[in-house]
Amino acid sequence: MRVNEKYSTLPAEDRSVHIINICAIEDIGYLPSEGTLLNSLSVDPDAECKHGLYFRDGRRKVDYILVYHPKRPSGSRTLARRVQHGDAAPAARGARQDRPLPGKGDVGAAGGPEPPTDYHEDDKRFRREEYEGNLLEAGLELERDEETKIHGVGFVKIHAPWNVLCREAEFLKLKMPTKKLYHINETRGLLKKINSVLQKITDPIQPKVAGHRPQTTKRLSYPFSREKQHLFDLSDKDSFFDSKTRSTIVYEILKRTTCTKAKYSMGQGEGRKKDSALLSKRRKCSKYGITSLLANGVYSAAYPLHDGDYEGENVEFNDRKLLYQEWASYGVFYKYQPIDLVRKYFGEKIGLYFAWLGVYTQMLIPASVVGIIVFLYGCATVDENIPSMEMCDQRHNITMCPLCDKTCSYWKMSSACATARASHLFDNPATVFFSVFMALWAATFMEHWKRKQMRLNYRWDLTGFEEEETDKVKLTWRDRFPAYVTNLVSIVFMIAVTFAIVLGVIIYRISTAAALAMNSSPSVRSNIRVTVTATAVIINLVVIILLDEVYGCIARWLTKIEVPKTEKSFEERLIFKAFLLKFVNSYTPIFYVAFFKGRFVGRPGDYVYIFRSFRMEECAPGGCLMELCIQLSIIMLGKQLIQNNLFEIGIPKMKKFIRYLRLRRQSPPDHDEYGKKRQRYEADYTLEPFAGLTPEYMEMIIQFGFVTLFVASFPLAPLFALLNNIIEIRLDAKKFVTELRRPVAVRAKDIGIWYNILRGVGKLAVIINAFVISFTSDFIPRLVYLYMYSQNGTMHGFVNHTLSSFNVSDFQNGTAPNDPLDLGYEVQICRYKDYREPPWSEHKYDISKDFWAVLAARLAFVIVFQNLVMFMSDFVDWVIPDIPKDISQQIHKEKVLMVELFMREEQGKQRLLGTWMEKDRKKDEPCNSHGPKAGLDSPEYPGGAL
Repeated sequence: MRVNEKYSTLPAEDRSVHIINICAIEDIGYLPSEGTLLNSLSVDPDAECKHGLYFRDGRRKVDYILVYHPKRPSGSRTLARRVQHGDAAPAARGARQDRPLPGKGDVGAAGGPEPPTDYHEDDKRFRREEYEGNLLEAGLELERDEETKIHGVGFVKIHAPWNVLCREAEFLKLKMPTKKLYHINETRGLLKKINSVLQKITDPIQPKVAGHRPQTTKRLSYPFSREKQHLFDLSDKDSFFDSKTRSTIVYEILKRTTCTKAKYSMGQGEGRKKDSALLSKRRKCSKYGITSLLANGVYSAAYPLHDGDYEGENVEFNDRKLLYQEWASYGVFYKYQPIDLVRKYFGEKIGLYFAWLGVYTQMLIPASVVGIIVFLYGCATVDENIPSMEMCDQRHNITMCPLCDKTCSYWKMSSACATARASHLFDNPATVFFSVFMALWAATFMEHWKRKQMRLNYRWDLTGFEEEETDKVKLTWRDRFPAYVTNLVSIVFMIAVTFAIVLGVIIYRISTAAALAMNSSPSVRSNIRVTVTATAVIINLVVIILLDEVYGCIARWLTKIEVPKTEKSFEERLIFKAFLLKFVNSYTPIFYVAFFKGRFVGRPGDYVYIFRSFRMEECAPGGCLMELCIQLSIIMLGKQLIQNNLFEIGIPKMKKFIRYLRLRRQSPPDHDEYGKKRQRYEADYTLEPFAGLTPEYMEMIIQFGFVTLFVASFPLAPLFALLNNIIEIRLDAKKFVTELRRPVAVRAKDIGIWYNILRGVGKLAVIINAFVISFTSDFIPRLVYLYMYSQNGTMHGFVNHTLSSFNVSDFQNGTAPNDPLDLGYEVQICRYKDYREPPWSEHKYDISKDFWAVLAARLAFVIVFQNLVMFMSDFVDWVIPDIPKDISQQIHKEKVLMVELFMREEQGKQRLLGTWMEKDRKKDEPCNSHGPKAGLDSPEYPGGAL
């Protein structure tokens, strides 16, 4: 259908239609001067019942919405533009063009007082008119609505006709199902029986969605081609391209459509300067299309529509309602996700995210079970742990050196009995096994996801899909060098800020411990470690949550100034920067407790000080593993509860409530009555815009780090992650279905750079757990003592072996306790945790040979553990194929069937061509047999008839 046939030029009074700004489109020279009608079909009086999902004719679907804020146009601008473009139309036509649009005020008369010119708003209006004219040239159909229930907001509805959908589907190489059906190879024998049993067992937890069960047949897919439309089932053209595909096609047109031809009328003096500035600003939109127009405020929003309402008694059944019932409800938390329906509604990229989240959550189940078993083993053996029993035994009467200068006094080791017993829950031989298990679990999870991803690619016809992107800008390295330097300096500065905050918390811990030690209450002094640790972790948690938001904004700004070549490159660089900053922010306090606290303390009489005032803090006699567990658990649970759940629920609800109050204040008094009758595009406008999947992936990757990096110190981490993710899936689903505008569907065959980040975290987890077991826990010192120093082959005497002696007369001046008789007796020798020579030795307080023996064993364990686990992980990676065998066979079968299909088509063409040639030959034979014979009338007889 040609453009002139689409947009009738009948007078406006002959049809009940809505006309776009005729004079504006005429003046930029795109359309016939008689005026272009945006609705060539008559208005359907029953169309209102379709709630804004269709044009006013009730037949054409709304595929996309552009939102803007209409302003009163300047009368002087309109007149000046007409004079400049030489508009000499008849009076009747001029009267029709001067009629204001619904929702707009009357254009000021030429003879009346001129309103003040708003160059900025006029420029936006001109750019909208030009852009919409270009969309019309691209074949799209538009309808404007300014008489809405939302005050001061106008909507442009966009519809893509069939010929445009076919053209763009061919350009985008969209794979569409053909008429050809083929049977999927089914499993046989024992596997078939096992699968049938599993299907019966899992039937109650399957969503009640059509097509969710395994299919026995599949349609052969092929990239859409207008020349091969006969291959596709086009019996129902309205449903051949679903709403997700239609909106994707329209969005691609919006991205590449530019607005560079409109020229703002030039005035005099200051006005001319403003016009020139606006012109230069306008030309920027030629680079990005709708993206630039949204950034410059020409349009305030652009989005596809949801399929309808998701709740209500009289609501027509639609995919959104089905998703709400079977996916976005907390009552179905125990069911599988309808991933195919999610992909159908939101697109492949969002479908892959929820599929990955589902696989990750399923894999957490065995990890949680093993973690609980390890924890219960620690609980069952705590009373049999000889080192903790020795620490709790009052008869040993071990006097420990003060924890701080002056204010702290000597203390009994038995006072740390509770901490020692709690440490055994996480610091026991089963922890080493669990660390190895989690390393193999991470490798198995990655392989399982790759196989799941390939199955989805086959099911969603993405096997041959490759992203094609062109460079947005071409800059030399000289242009990019300042941005790269800025990125490097900014990232280093942000990391330094994180380290500075951790140092501040360390100083807080030291000073608070010293202050509490001066308290007269015995209960306060006995709980100094718990109080200081808990408050410091809460401070760390608050700082981490605040800096996460700041670092996210900084990462986006740093990526923008780099001007990446493609959108994919922009997304990958943004993700890498945000992950790097948030990784450092989240794990720096944990790294400090795990690897630095208590390592650089010094010894009594020769302590290490920060700023010559604050003495470095020490670990408890049972080690720092218990404190690491507290730190890890509070930060992990706090982030999940506050940042991931409360923020995701509370902030969108608060924004929605604020928008509701603002609209209610701006709208007429009968706003509530209007609200019940709002069109679909009006209701979707009040929803929160989609901000991308980066925040969703980021919180899960950080959680994956908590589960794998320090799992040796907190075996219950997988359990808490599992409980969080069960809620997280339904929370994200509800947010996508009810709280967010419908995102534009994006095709993707994998999760992109997130997979590489996951692999990197998994490899790093092996190294970190090796160091946690070796240096943070007492696992290696116990083994060394058991096999080298124990007299009877038991752990008796281990605590005394790890403590060194100090003569209190060797304290530096001003560092001895103010109350040396606090325990009721005079102390001559106190103990501290370290491997040093006793004061009666020739080399007193020097590092002993035991220290070097333990250090050698620790380093040897790190090397053996790391290489062994890495080898086992790589072995798992090698054993499990990336592509399932049945999927590989099906992909090969599809290729063979496609070749056969085209071969039969070519053979049919050849037969048809042969038939036509045979018919033509038979037609020519009678003509040759009854033609003029050699005789009197033939050329041989020029004389002709007698």
